[in-house]
Amino acid sequence: MEAPDARSLASFYAALLEWPVREDGDGWTVLAAPDGRSSLAFQRSAEYLAPVWPTVPGAQQMMAHLDVEVDDLATAVEHALELGATLPDFQPQEHVRVLLDPVGHPFCLYVDA
Repeated sequence: MEAPDARSLASFYAALLEWPVREDGDGWTVLAAPDGRSSLAFQRSAEYLAPVWPTVPGAQQMMAHLDVEVDDLATAVEHALELGATLPDFQPQEHVRVLLDPVGHPFCLYVDA
């Protein structure tokens, strides 16, 4: 995922997902899932342009979208907001909350309905 500051965005997702940092370099950071089978990489981009949510023709579109299953949607949303996410007005589904990470990437928290 691109960001103006890869390490800062990685810190947000490390706290949100409870994933440790596996690699941290100059302009990039990689988180690892606790089981070690998945990872999430962040890269600094001076040209980063935040996507618009909901999408608008001609505006920057989503470049990545994470769906995160949670046990308690309200608690998970509150936690994400405390970490620096924002909650847009447009919410297309009842058991899903679209949030924006600190640099504007949309991500979803959901409960298995």
